[in-house]
Amino acid sequence: MPYSPEHDEVPNPLRPGLRAESSPDPCAVVVFGASGDLAHRKLLPALYNLALGAHLPAAFGVVGVSKTPFSNEKYAEDMREALGKFSRNKPVDPEVWREFGAGLRYVAGSFDEDDTFRRLAAQLEELDRTRATRSNRLFYFATPPSSFPTLLKKLKEHRMIRPPNESRFSRVVIEKPFGRDLPSARALNRLILDLGLAERQVFRIDHYLGKETVQNLLVFRFGNTIFEPIWNRQ
Repeated sequence: MPYSPEHDEVPNPLRPGLRAESSPDPCAVVVFGASGDLAHRKLLPALYNLALGAHLPAAFGVVGVSKTPFSNEKYAEDMREALGKFSRNKPVDPEVWREFGAGLRYVAGSFDEDDTFRRLAAQLEELDRTRATRSNRLFYFATPPSSFPTLLKKLKEHRMIRPPNESRFSRVVIEKPFGRDLPSARALNRLILDLGLAERQVFRIDHYLGKETVQNLLVFRFGNTIFEPIWNRQ
């Protein structure tokens, strides 16, 4: 489906005749570690499910970056297979996949090589032309923690991280763990600030932090007389 600006305007189901107050901005998502287990089991299925629910903009694309020697076509084929295994919505909708898969790109290379980032920039420029992503970027670090400093520095060197006051956004998502202890977490934070990233451009993700507590909210509620009275329907 070709992009047109009206695709960004979504009808508001709660107030017929009015537009939704906001809709997602055009964006290209770059997944570092794109051939790994996290991308296969969680990230790409999650993005596909957003597309299935019409929660992604029409102007959208994904660039995977990893050492595995995939072509664009082979990467799309690999991700289609992963969706069939790990998406919570099965079977894969062929119409949604056709549009979603058309926006997938892949760059094979090492994270410490400048050529990898030059080829990444070329793929992103191609998405801007063909998918109208408007130079908005979200970089997702689905990598070992040892790669975080290298990725941050290379993105800055190749001018892919922009100042926070620009109209085009650049954001960084750092997957767990964010440091191995307090000093290493502080060092990583200092590096982020030294590279010019504002706090609103950085997202620290730990999808297992507090998982057991969340899964045991009922036990937590009824096992604590402090909380039960203020969490009931009165």
